[in-house]
Amino acid sequence: MVRPLFIHLSLLLALTAVAVGTARAEAPSAAQQQELVRLVRQDCGSCHGMTLKGGLGPALLPADLAGKPTDSLVATILQGRPGTAMPGWSRFMTEADAEWVVARLQSGFPPVALQGGAR
Repeated sequence: MVRPLFIHLSLLLALTAVAVGTARAEAPSAAQQQELVRLVRQDCGSCHGMTLKGGLGPALLPADLAGKPTDSLVATILQGRPGTAMPGWSRFMTEADAEWVVARLQSGFPPVALQGGAR
C-alpha cells in the first residue's frame, strides 16, 4: 500500500517540476535587454528618478528593494498599482522581461548602452 502512494507522489512531484521549469520564459535577447535598460532609465526614470533614487515614485535601488518579494515586484511592473500613478507595463513587456528588470534592479541597474550615438 505504501508503494502506490510513493509512486503517485513521485509522479506528482515530477510533473510539478516540469510545469515549473516550463513556466519561466527565456531571458530577453541582448537587443531586448538594451531596450529594457532604455525603458527603465527613461520611462521608469521619469517617476522614479533618472538615477532611480526616487522622485514621484519610490527609489528602485538594491537597498530599497531588499526584502521585497520578487514575484510582487514583477506583478507591480506588469499590472501597476491601483490608486497610484504606477501604470502597468504588460503591454510593453513580457513576464520574462519584467523578471529580468527586477533581477537587474535588485543587483544594481546597468547604465544605458549608447550604440550609434546618444538617444
